[in-house]
Amino acid sequence: MHMETQRLILRELVPDDFEALHAILSDPQTMKHYPAPFDEKKTQAWILRNMERYKASDFGLLAVILKETGALIGDCGISMQNIHGEMKPEIGYHIHKDFQRRGYASEAARACRDDLFENTAFDAAYSYMKYTNAASQRVAIKNGMRFIEEYDDPVNVRTRVYAITREEWNRRSDAREVIV
Repeated sequence: MHMETQRLILRELVPDDFEALHAILSDPQTMKHYPAPFDEKKTQAWILRNMERYKASDFGLLAVILKETGALIGDCGISMQNIHGEMKPEIGYHIHKDFQRRGYASEAARACRDDLFENTAFDAAYSYMKYTNAASQRVAIKNGMRFIEEYDDPVNVRTRVYAITREEWNRRSDAREVIV
């Protein structure tokens, strides 16, 4: 899987991405809304789990590469997640703290949203996050999603869920921003 936007390349994660991805997933500031930053084993497992997802379902979290420099600045993609007791297609993202607040997460998430609606039969896409994660909530809203629920969750304390339906996506003016 390979997608390009105006500023980004999204491609499958590979084992050689470990060092750059671990710098992101092990950073306490970037991971402040997770139970804990990732150690090396958890980052390696993250990459392998996504490689397995590509084979099983043709989607997963992808490396987010800055076209200008070729640097891996995060991950973004679709995975099936347990959202309030149901497995749903979720668009997730992590962007290195040095590259946040520049619209990269929103740009990558839009590409993944469009790919989901163009290449799968899913009728909706979701993003969920800890209730205190205002930055991820803003990305979801910029991605055309609307708040649909908040519930108690043993991992996040409280989880907020945003969604966009295929019908809502079809009405979006920003649909299909991917270059390739």
